[in-house]
Amino acid sequence: MKTSTHFLRAAAGGLALMLALAARAQGFPDKPIRLVSPFAAGSSTDVIARIIGQKLSENVGQPVIVDTRPGANGTIAVDAVARSPADGYTIVLASNGTHGIAPSMFSKLPYDPVRDFDPIMHVGRLSYVLLVSTTAPYGSLKELVAAAKASPGKLSIAHAASVAQLTGELFRLTAGIQMTSVPYKSSVNALSDVAGGQVDAHFDGLPAGLPMIMAGRVKGLAVTSAARTALAPDIPTIAESGYPGFESGAWIAFFAPAGTPKDRLARLHAEILRAVQTAEVRDRLVQVGMEPATSTPEELRDMVTREIAKWARVYKEANLPRQN
Repeated sequence: MKTSTHFLRAAAGGLALMLALAARAQGFPDKPIRLVSPFAAGSSTDVIARIIGQKLSENVGQPVIVDTRPGANGTIAVDAVARSPADGYTIVLASNGTHGIAPSMFSKLPYDPVRDFDPIMHVGRLSYVLLVSTTAPYGSLKELVAAAKASPGKLSIAHAASVAQLTGELFRLTAGIQMTSVPYKSSVNALSDVAGGQVDAHFDGLPAGLPMIMAGRVKGLAVTSAARTALAPDIPTIAESGYPGFESGAWIAFFAPAGTPKDRLARLHAEILRAVQTAEVRDRLVQVGMEPATSTPEELRDMVTREIAKWARVYKEANLPRQN
């Protein structure tokens, strides 16, 4: 009898806790949510933040205010979110640049991508394409690699962002070639110089590269996704061009400051998932060159851990200098 009483009391206590959590989740949010975008206005990440933010606002019945705060490859904004109150009212749409590459790129990164954040959901992936001038003598990835091996260090490769740079380094290491890396402040200038033949090659996102390919200004030799992308089905992957297992590109995902209440994280995940699964949002993501994706928080955390290890290896093998 005593055991039964204890069991009933424990069950009643567990039910009360579940009801309390449900009530808290139902009451959240009761004020605007700040969605931080770490990259410049007009960038793919910023555009996607506004697309998903609008639908999220409709779902939760509260304004979702997109706060665009570019700088230092997105790390300034991400650090600010890590230091924000862990109440579910500040979230960030971050990337593998801020959560995978930054730990290797910066010698004094002010945040820990795993320890300082609660993952919410992966929402999209952007493939890169290797571009060369239409006047270049190589029309395939095999021919480009052969030219690079014939004249080590003679061919140049442009980059304008951390993911593009590291993708180029990963490709160079995988193919066993030497190319001279040429940094640019913007991909627009890099694309222009590739088209004009001032630099020999450049990895850029498909949304930027595809219009140049269609206009006949550059050639797309290969894409970095694991499988061919529906955005450019005629362009082979690097993996199928002789380098099995090669995969790179940019991904974006939602994170909250570490310590955010679990019920609020669950509500955010559910509503972001509901937003991304609508035909309207998926179509708009595809229009800006992003392949829609979803994940559990645990899957996203595992993905971040793998990305950190992957780019740390590339940094070490390529002997790249770290930034202060």
